[in-house]
Amino acid sequence: MRRATTHYQFDIINEVSDRTDLGKESKNTMAKRKKSNLQWIKETLELKPDHRWESPSGYNIFVLDRGSVRFNVPQNWVLEPQEKSFKFLDKKSPDDDCCLEVSFNRLPPNDWSQFPLKSALKKAMEDDSRDVIERGEIFTIKRQTARIVWTEIKFIDTQAEPREAFSRTCIGLGSNVQCLITFDYWADQAEQLIPVWDEVMRSLTLGLYIRDPMTGVAFPD
Repeated sequence: MRRATTHYQFDIINEVSDRTDLGKESKNTMAKRKKSNLQWIKETLELKPDHRWESPSGYNIFVLDRGSVRFNVPQNWVLEPQEKSFKFLDKKSPDDDCCLEVSFNRLPPNDWSQFPLKSALKKAMEDDSRDVIERGEIFTIKRQTARIVWTEIKFIDTQAEPREAFSRTCIGLGSNVQCLITFDYWADQAEQLIPVWDEVMRSLTLGLYIRDPMTGVAFPD
């Protein structure tokens, strides 16, 4: 696990537009969405020596909207903010071989414990328009404050020459936050990339809001 010794940094990506919002991306990564005309500038801050950020070796922490969504990603992957989502690529486009993408919504306060997540995911996968050749089962992960479901399909990608690929889709719901995570990768690279997905699912946390990004202290710590 990575812990502070000296000179740990926190990189901030600020949105520049008609309205200024704060987004953050780093070795511990924070980001916030904007509706349109996204531009980004990067600022780096030093983490405090007693910070609480921890991640497995080789991974960074991605924190979206100050803690609405949080998970670990490989530290050398490339972040590409989109208008309504955030993409992580193993290499800069167009040379990438896989794409992890996340989006989220804040929901009105309610009891969402009975929302049919599995049915919603099944319906979404049935509507997939790609050339699907295999469908996987739906897995359920129960956390103290969240429910997570995910599944995968195997399909034939025909953008260049026909090639088998996997697409995994996750829906998470908890603490009045809903997130959607997808992960597309080539079938012949599954062995090296499945551990990345496993770490994303293991570390996925919803609604743990960060009070001080330079220490990692969260409410209600």
